[in-house]
Amino acid sequence: MCTAIRDDIISGTCPPGSRLTEELLARRYGVSRVPVREALRTLESEGFVTTRRHAGACVAQPSEKEAADLLDIRALLEPLGAARAAQRRTEGHLKVLRGLVRLGQERAQHGRLGELRSLGDWFHETLAQASGSPSLAGLLVQLRRKTAWVYAVDPARRSAQPAQAVQVVPGVPGAAGGADLSVRAVESWAEHGAIVDAVARGDAERARALAAAHTERSLSEYRLRNASQVRTSKHSVNTASGRN
Repeated sequence: MCTAIRDDIISGTCPPGSRLTEELLARRYGVSRVPVREALRTLESEGFVTTRRHAGACVAQPSEKEAADLLDIRALLEPLGAARAAQRRTEGHLKVLRGLVRLGQERAQHGRLGELRSLGDWFHETLAQASGSPSLAGLLVQLRRKTAWVYAVDPARRSAQPAQAVQVVPGVPGAAGGADLSVRAVESWAEHGAIVDAVARGDAERARALAAAHTERSLSEYRLRNASQVRTSKHSVNTASGRN
């Protein structure tokens, strides 16, 4: 239940600021109100839901500061997770990671970008689990989910209702529409492969450095896209004002 509601929030089906009524959600998912209530509490603890006085549960409206904080925290924790994985991974983790890299590289090289999102999520979740720290793995998975959600919302409308979604390239964190999407997808999965090689060798410092570089590239793309959307939005507003 929690996963279903979270997915609807991340996908934009439930936009920021929209009300989450227990009765309507229970009817939508075909369950009683009890699991819905529990799911909303969990999502509130994760930052996806807020409870407003006289309004009840609503989808959270992430601010610019929160978005920036998420990127900074990920930049610190993802390299740590990769370094820990190099020290604590099992052969089972390596087998899954190598298989995912092989599939991701194949899909990226053939331009099948629509299939990369789930592979990318699976890859990073497995890498986090390989750290051998459930607490760290949980934080990393939650951070990736929130970053994807926050940066899929038009920054100019984060405080408005409803929110406008923008195109996000699956499996290529931070990338949005453009001619270089396939190129970046290939590069991103090559970076994944290099991280796995370092993890397999047990080279914690190499894994940390590669993960830091990969994360910084991805997060830089989020920041660039964010700035571009703000400029575009401001230009649209100014143009509209000129007409009137």
